[in-house]
Amino acid sequence: MRIALCIDDYGGMTFNNRRQSRDRVLLADLLAEADGRLRIHPFSEKLIPDAAASEDYLAAAGDADLCFVEKDALLPFTDRIGELILYRWNRHYPADTYFDLDLGTFRLVETTEFVGSSHEKITKERYKR
Repeated sequence: MRIALCIDDYGGMTFNNRRQSRDRVLLADLLAEADGRLRIHPFSEKLIPDAAASEDYLAAAGDADLCFVEKDALLPFTDRIGELILYRWNRHYPADTYFDLDLGTFRLVETTEFVGSSHEKITKERYKR
């Protein structure tokens, strides 16, 4: 499966059960990456209403599916992840949920930067097994 998520400088993902930020340009990039195969948790439905939402979205994902993760632990699914897309906010936000994977088992294959609708610089990193 493929995973996409947004993190701050310290790996923070959410604070007090709220997403740290939302960005229209980032979401457009995410939808282009998904190519119609986007899975999400119901928590993300307000952000991406047309995606396939379910509580077990990570367990149900196929190899080509892109799962957008906002607050779930990824460690239990480590062996199933073939590609990881990190969108970095390049800021530090308050957080109580953190990215839990060790990137040492992945290799960075691409880094791009773009201007978002809410952030002057968003860094997109693509990792593969």
